[in-house]
Amino acid sequence: MIRMNTMLFSLMQTIPPADTAELNKIEKSARETIEHIVTTPLNELLPELIKEAINFGIKVLIALLIYLVGAWLIKKIRKMLGRIFERRNTDKAIASFVESLTSITLMVILVIITVGTLGVNTTSLAALLAAGGMAIGMALSGTVQNFAGGIMLLVFKPFKAGDFIETQDGFSGTVTDVNIVSTKLTTTDNRIIIIPNGSLSNGTIKNYSMNTMRRVEWLVGVEYGTSAKDVKKALQSIVNGEKRVLYIATGAPADPLVEVNALKDSAVEYVVRVWVKKEDYWDVYYKLNEEIYTELPLKGINFPFPQMDVHVTQN
Repeated sequence: MIRMNTMLFSLMQTIPPADTAELNKIEKSARETIEHIVTTPLNELLPELIKEAINFGIKVLIALLIYLVGAWLIKKIRKMLGRIFERRNTDKAIASFVESLTSITLMVILVIITVGTLGVNTTSLAALLAAGGMAIGMALSGTVQNFAGGIMLLVFKPFKAGDFIETQDGFSGTVTDVNIVSTKLTTTDNRIIIIPNGSLSNGTIKNYSMNTMRRVEWLVGVEYGTSAKDVKKALQSIVNGEKRVLYIATGAPADPLVEVNALKDSAVEYVVRVWVKKEDYWDVYYKLNEEIYTELPLKGINFPFPQMDVHVTQN
């Protein structure tokens, strides 16, 4: 008996003193159980052991039944959520995340209930899970931030796959994939950029594809002394020759604009603004760039070079 008490004392020394009263209670219960086993004759002890084994077996069967029924219900709930999201055309990333989170939460609750059915104190288990969750959350704080940012992006949808965007950090490209923790862009030169959702959701996002139309603008500098009327007429003629330019009659917010924009040091600057469909933006921009450069000199309208007049005096 002395040896058994010594072993129990050594075992208790290895357990952190988190709850002294609870540990003393466990130690007292274990000592009483061992003393009862040692002092009780085998013919009296055997029926008790059989009875306890039967009771424990019943608890195991009940716990197993609870687990199987609970797992079946969790599977049904997940399928039901999937059908609801499918009917509402919910984003696949959001649907997958909610289904997984619901399934994991319900499974943790089911495990706690199952363990409690066996007679195990689940208070300590719940506290352990909470402490573990807190530790994991602190260790993965950056990932949690990206996770929260991904939820914000998927809920508010400032962009979607196929949109051309520019981020606050200067990255631009076509969105090819949006998931819970990151967004993937494909640049115009076919590079892949993966951006964490945390920084993306907290920054400025320019979406060039959300609206159906975009405005194209050119700033054209010509020599001083050139007739403004002739320049405007030539630029308007170039704009009118482009069939992809939109007007108010075709749904644009405004008709094309050609005006004197500024009087620079070496040139008179004209501004040309037109509206086009978003998919025609770059084609129209480059085409009219070339036509402005080609057509204006043919009509006697020249582009000046920056110049500086230096006057030298001799004392």
